Amino acid sequence: MNEYDIISLGLGIQPPWRIIGQVLDTSRNPHELRIKIKADRGSKYPCPVCAKMCKAHDFQEKTWRHLNFFQNHCYITAKVPRTKCPEHGIKTAKVPWARKGSRFTLLFEQAAMVLVKEMPVMAAARIMGITDKRLWRIVSHHVERAISDLDLS
Repeated sequence: MNEYDIISLGLGIQPPWRIIGQVLDTSRNPHELRIKIKADRGSKYPCPVCAKMCKAHDFQEKTWRHLNFFQNHCYITAKVPRTKCPEHGIKTAKVPWARKGSRFTLLFEQAAMVLVKEMPVMAAARIMGITDKRLWRIVSHHVERAISDLDLS
């Protein structure tokens, strides 16, 4: 098991995704750890609508904020495929480490929600190193999803 395998386990990264590199940028304050993820060439991805395995049409590079690594801010960057489904057309594939439309990993959002449960949003935002507005968006999404799952009949 190498260093990339250990990091992959912590992020929940599974094939076809793999970590291909990391860089610690000490010129920024706070320092930034940047992890680069890539899928193996020729991989197929599930259509986000029907889950049928499809070829990639093209790729778009995206970056997500992850949990801090010690005192360093951590970012994950990956080229995310847009699948070409014969039934649903071209759609952006889902990644296992983040929800659709979010620029934060699921682990980052989970940690943020734990903090918000215990303290004011502004205090939690300071600890997470983001604005309260961004944290409110995370909270709103998860609260709306939880309410929609309730049977209020």
